[in-house]
Amino acid sequence: MDLSYGPEYEEYRNQLRSFLADNWPPQGSDGRGARREELIEFRAKGIEAGYLARGIPKVYGGSEQPADVLKASIIDEEFARARAPMDRAGIITPTILEHGSEWQKQKFIRPTLLGEIIWCQGYSEPGSGSDLASVQTRAELVGDEWVINGSKIWTSGAQHADYIFALCRTEPEAPKHAGISYLLIDMRQPGIEIQPLKQMHGSSGFNQVFFSDVRTPKDWIVGRRGQGWNVSRTTLKHERSGIGNANGARQQWQALVRLAQRTRRDRGMAIEDPVVRQRLVEIEGYVAAHQYSSYLKLTRAAKGLDVGRLGMMNKLIGTNIGHDVSKLSLDIIGDGGLLEAAAGERRNAPHSHAGWVARYMGSLGVAIMGGTSNIQRNVIAERGLGLPRDEAAQRAGESKR
Repeated sequence: MDLSYGPEYEEYRNQLRSFLADNWPPQGSDGRGARREELIEFRAKGIEAGYLARGIPKVYGGSEQPADVLKASIIDEEFARARAPMDRAGIITPTILEHGSEWQKQKFIRPTLLGEIIWCQGYSEPGSGSDLASVQTRAELVGDEWVINGSKIWTSGAQHADYIFALCRTEPEAPKHAGISYLLIDMRQPGIEIQPLKQMHGSSGFNQVFFSDVRTPKDWIVGRRGQGWNVSRTTLKHERSGIGNANGARQQWQALVRLAQRTRRDRGMAIEDPVVRQRLVEIEGYVAAHQYSSYLKLTRAAKGLDVGRLGMMNKLIGTNIGHDVSKLSLDIIGDGGLLEAAAGERRNAPHSHAGWVARYMGSLGVAIMGGTSNIQRNVIAERGLGLPRDEAAQRAGESKR
């Protein structure tokens, strides 16, 4: 098995490393505290150099580079190594590129790539979790504007967002999966109330967003009216592919090993403990399998072949590894995490004991975001392996007909 990229691509890697060394982190910063304008400037340089927004046309603010999965893989690896920010294409940019109108592409894509504007996602509702098609937030067309009423929940970063892309029911009498439209909404207007949801580790990254006669122009709809369900699948596809990256899993495991190495025996379970070593090796096995699976996907993609069912597994595998890493971290630090959190240690310090406690609590939510783990198992089983649908689901579907 040859895992090398070859001389041409290793030279590309060297050029990229030089770019990152010259431009990241900003002078006088370790990168973590970079100001928003510094992040925007760095992304603009990355686009100009052809490292960021590679698949996005220049007319919309991208670098419009030829598709090359090996170069894309090297960029992911080196940006992760340097802890440098990638572009802000996120999950809204590919959706607008695929389904949006020309003016939407011109208005939103470049500022989104640079981070000049920030988006949040309005999908889940208090009564609509995994059953996304049951959304009840209404949007009524009044003249040249949509008037929106309802609420969204678990909205990450709503308190910082300039805009929200939201699924709204525009044809209440239509079948459940029809009658939904994909709307873009300005968050800085009267009628929007953002209520933070305090999580058990103390932070408030999630929010509930209430819409009371909120308005958005008629043409701020992505795709056709009533076709929002199909548009949303593009967004979800990109969200799930971004969760469970193999490089991220490797970094999590490495951080866990360092935690065990620096833990004193009198403060928890140290690296010398045979149980800890055994569990570390078990997790490393899953990480290695995930990594080599990613190599296989990369090889297939480089040859223009379909990655098949492997592409469905990233999110589920990454979720499981993250949970196992977090679970062992709690056993390693023992009561130390609780004591330091009580003493006021920063919860957002990623490698502190309190940070590991917060990471564990957050790992429970990752099993839900982007599609629950059980939903992912069903997708893999039915679409990937061709297995029949669950009998209970079949009966439920038959009873509705």
